[in-house]
Amino acid sequence: MTQPDGKRWHDMGGTPAGPVPRDDHDFALWEKRVDALMVLCGGKGLFTVDGLRRALEDMGEDAFETMSYYERWIAAINQNLLESGTYSIEELGARMDEIARRGPSYGEAQDG
Repeated sequence: MTQPDGKRWHDMGGTPAGPVPRDDHDFALWEKRVDALMVLCGGKGLFTVDGLRRALEDMGEDAFETMSYYERWIAAINQNLLESGTYSIEELGARMDEIARRGPSYGEAQDG
């Protein structure tokens, strides 16, 4: 949806947003894995930066208000991999079920 100034909702350039935190922070393991997955899949030609940007922009305003940066990235990566036929929604669901049965933590998964 386009705003009265001609921008789409995700275009926040020039909009006051408060101070930018300048402190360093450590990334969670899953965030590092999302970054690695993006680099690996992009290097294999499974999607392009343009494809990722389109998927991010298509998520809608609510995603930018409720999801973290890396949550949006993994959703965009998944959307592009589904669209490229890398795997189907059924294959993804089956794999997620398999992983869920391992248990809620890495430690419990190792015991099984």
